[in-house]
Amino acid sequence: MNNTQCLSHAKWECKYHVVWIPKCRRKVLYGELRKHLGEILRELAWQKECKILEGYLQSDHVHMLMSIPLKYSVAQVVGYIKGKSAIQIARSYLGQRKNYSGMHFWARGYYVSTVGTDEGVVRA
Repeated sequence: MNNTQCLSHAKWECKYHVVWIPKCRRKVLYGELRKHLGEILRELAWQKECKILEGYLQSDHVHMLMSIPLKYSVAQVVGYIKGKSAIQIARSYLGQRKNYSGMHFWARGYYVSTVGTDEGVVRA
């Protein structure tokens, strides 16, 4: 199965394992929020031309396997998804009309690692 994607002058297959946590590692990814958070994250990734290949919502962190096009950096995409999802969560589930400065849902950092092809294929 060939997962290579194309832009006008490049062929690529870039997959990243991304993990991030809510502020202070609160156990808030339960119940009503958990049902809709996957949809929110997929919609935001689609807006940046990314695909979420796999995703897992734990009680205190998010795991995602993402495919990100070459024209976007990982930091740009993750920052966009975390920022826009925090605004939607504040408006939908916390009853806020505006996302005032100082209101943060996600912690600042995140973990990312590349997911490459099989090592034997690279050596050949």
